[in-house]
Amino acid sequence: MIDRYCRPPMKGLFEPLHRLKTWLRVEREVTRVLSAKGFVDSEGARVVLETPVRIDIPRMEEIEAETRHDVIAFLTMISEQMPEAGRSVLHYGLTSTDLVDTAQNLLVSDALHIVTDELHRFVGILERQARAHRKTLMVGRSHGIHGEPIVFGMKFLSWLSEFRRHQERLSRAWESIRVGKLSGAMGTAVTIPPEVEEEILQGLGLSVEPAATQVVSRDRHAELFSVLAGIGASLERVAVEIRHLQRTEVQEAEEPFRPGQKGSSAMPHKRNPVGSENITGLARLLRSYAGAALENVALWHERDISHSSVERVILPDAFCLVDYMLDRMGSILRDLVVYPERMRKNLEATGGLVYSQSVLLELVRNGLPREEAYRIVQEAAMATYQEGGLFRERLLAHPDFPKGDEWAGFLGKAFDPVRFTHNIEGIYRRVLGESQSPDGDPRSGKV
Repeated sequence: MIDRYCRPPMKGLFEPLHRLKTWLRVEREVTRVLSAKGFVDSEGARVVLETPVRIDIPRMEEIEAETRHDVIAFLTMISEQMPEAGRSVLHYGLTSTDLVDTAQNLLVSDALHIVTDELHRFVGILERQARAHRKTLMVGRSHGIHGEPIVFGMKFLSWLSEFRRHQERLSRAWESIRVGKLSGAMGTAVTIPPEVEEEILQGLGLSVEPAATQVVSRDRHAELFSVLAGIGASLERVAVEIRHLQRTEVQEAEEPFRPGQKGSSAMPHKRNPVGSENITGLARLLRSYAGAALENVALWHERDISHSSVERVILPDAFCLVDYMLDRMGSILRDLVVYPERMRKNLEATGGLVYSQSVLLELVRNGLPREEAYRIVQEAAMATYQEGGLFRERLLAHPDFPKGDEWAGFLGKAFDPVRFTHNIEGIYRRVLGESQSPDGDPRSGKV
């Protein structure tokens, strides 16, 4: 976790002081309920619950240097600050992982709240841009090659649908990870009965791991990290699109270039898609964290600690990265610079080849056998591709293209880009759930 990719609210959740305060919160809730149930001395419990405690990190580190055990160091540091009566009550019936896993999932729950809010804001930006560009014509590409006309808003509509699915996945993962366990060293509830465990966890806002070992099962964490990695992959999908659209040869859209920003130390003219490239790189890290989380599922017997060192790194890093990435890509898309006229120019760059399927269907619809129609259209298209000129003229000059004014009229319909948008409103209704009024002519290339 480095400051460059951490925003303050998320970073604060994983700071050592906040983590240790959460440990203390868990210890006190356990003590409170155990005292109420008569499991521990009430006076000792009062000491634990009411003694002012300072989280003394230097003292804890000093103790840990000797004990080589962070939980014991924490408990010793706390015990040193309270009367003897509280020391026999603190951590009663718990094993270290009871404390660590329960507190950690409280932190994860708070982190997920931040990510959920940020994802909601990001989805809102996608929806606004989808609406704004539902009439902005451009060329669609497959394999990087010009295909047929589309509207720019369809890209945002596709991303919107994808990130809505991420919202659903994140909600499911949140429910799965919102558990704790206080069932002791081997998970057998030998000291704290299951019904008491459930009451304590309920007071902390968590559900219970139904059948824990010494740890909360790590399949839950693997699911969570897979969802976070999926969000990163989808952000990378958006980033790669922007990087392609910003290329000099394309120049249909570009990241906002802020006042005072510089693109290169050597070339003053440069305006580079650095934000999108940053997102692409960070998505690789998130995928690697998902792999590490999957490796953590298979622990020895009732537990080992091979997962612990991994999670100390990937938990704060993954949440900081997802939060940062959503915010950065959100600002890029919110202020994205779009060039409709350049889109129109690129749409026409192949001399009309993007209408080849439209021509083919018009010929078939009006009586030509499909194989014959395909041969004529492809031969005219390849001649246009290799020698230049206009596709429409190549078709009319083809010796086997049907003659007559009515066939030239069919070509006029085939080369109309508006025909590629007449069902767009239906797709918008399907995604946005409301009717979109067709305000304006897509041929204008303007919003």
